[in-house]
Amino acid sequence: MTGAEPARRVLRLGTRRSRLALAQSGQVARWLEAAHPGLRVELEPIVTRGDRLPGDLSKVGGKGLFTEELEARLLDGRLDLAVHSLKDLPVHQPAGLCVAAFPRREDPRDALLSNLATDLSELPQGAILLTGASRRRAQVLAMRPDLEVRPLRGNVETRIAKWQRSGAHGVLLAAAGLVRLGISDQPIHPLDPEQLVPAPGQGTLAVQTREGDEVATLCAALDDDGSRRAAECERALVATLGGDCALPLAAWARTDGGQALRLVAVVAQPDGSRLVRAESLGTDPESTAHQAAALLRQQGADAILDAVRRAP
Repeated sequence: MTGAEPARRVLRLGTRRSRLALAQSGQVARWLEAAHPGLRVELEPIVTRGDRLPGDLSKVGGKGLFTEELEARLLDGRLDLAVHSLKDLPVHQPAGLCVAAFPRREDPRDALLSNLATDLSELPQGAILLTGASRRRAQVLAMRPDLEVRPLRGNVETRIAKWQRSGAHGVLLAAAGLVRLGISDQPIHPLDPEQLVPAPGQGTLAVQTREGDEVATLCAALDDDGSRRAAECERALVATLGGDCALPLAAWARTDGGQALRLVAVVAQPDGSRLVRAESLGTDPESTAHQAAALLRQQGADAILDAVRRAP
């Protein structure tokens, strides 16, 4: 911090209570304290509605259930900032809030945990695979319709424990969560993101603050330009298609280290019976997303998404 800024200022950082959320938020707190000597960041863990509700959250409000209480506390001043997994943050934020920083993205890939196979193609005929994401289920069944894909909920450790007890042949998890938790004692096999396209924002953290607040300026020190541009591109695709985190919509954008962006996007029926895919290149995140969305729509993406929304 500069000499004009108050010494030993304390910021209140809101986070979910899961071990992964606390690990992510703790890392952001340490980054902020390193960037601004004299600053102290205290974590305020909160149990969200998404953490309390059982079953399929897409039927009762989707991933926004993990963020709404944190956002309410930001707006009324009880918190100074909040850290979210970007894939849990709805593309439309409440008025007055913004993402002040997208720190450098962690591994965006999905990972297969299995003692039998290092890749989906190696799983035996009729193998049982666990996943909590309709996006993963749809793409897996499009590639391997012979597999039995079963639903799974819970935090990372809970999902691993359920897999180990279930007799299933494997479980799919986000590689970034495994890295951030330091889990290395499992048979972890990262998958090719060109084949199993990640969720929009997967592996990226969002540091959310009040718009125009001094805290937003402090947090901007953590922003990574490449990660921000990829995040903006992926989220623009979701917004253009009217999607959300619960739909079988995948998007992976990355830069070449410069201004060029390449976006791969997939929309699929939950049972994998129909899948459309598009790629686009550009330098502007929003126009690159619009280009991919137009290509997906030409192949019938809107009809697929509408059918998913209407499904009971």
